[in-house]
Amino acid sequence: MNLQPDDFARLYRRHAQSLLVFFQRRVHDAELATDLMSDTFATALDRHEQFRGDSDAELSGWLWSIARSTLRDYERRGATERAGARRLGVERRALTDREIERIEEIAGMTQLRELITGVLAELPSDQRVAVQLRVLEELPYKEVAARMGMPVPLVRTHVSRGLRRLSRGLREAEMNLEQR
Repeated sequence: MNLQPDDFARLYRRHAQSLLVFFQRRVHDAELATDLMSDTFATALDRHEQFRGDSDAELSGWLWSIARSTLRDYERRGATERAGARRLGVERRALTDREIERIEEIAGMTQLRELITGVLAELPSDQRVAVQLRVLEELPYKEVAARMGMPVPLVRTHVSRGLRRLSRGLREAEMNLEQR
């Protein structure tokens, strides 16, 4: 399939919003999610000759493959690239508050936060505190252990079990929402 400009316009209309949601739910920063989505389409346009498929489904799969790769690249090199861009004076356009709110709205961030808060509240106290300190506040295990007054291996166990319960609770809550 030889990609034409109309193919990219159609691809953008079909996938821009879902890609934006994909990135927003992973990076929790609307401006960064917008940048990653833009980078995905720029990469697809730049590498259009590499596409070897024959159908729209294959074209969509190719685009999503680029999106996952873009996210992995960001996770590996993101901080270094952003620092380099700042040194060079390259600035991204700031989104308006309304644009940020809209992105968070279509990504369902408010509902996701509410789900997480609810499921987190249902965890046993030691697991909840360990997850909050280690994951949400990003404290090292040694600091969490000191604050909780317990050995590091026990804190690791509480965090691991808490995250498993949190994951299971979120899946169950999501299934309940889908059944409504």
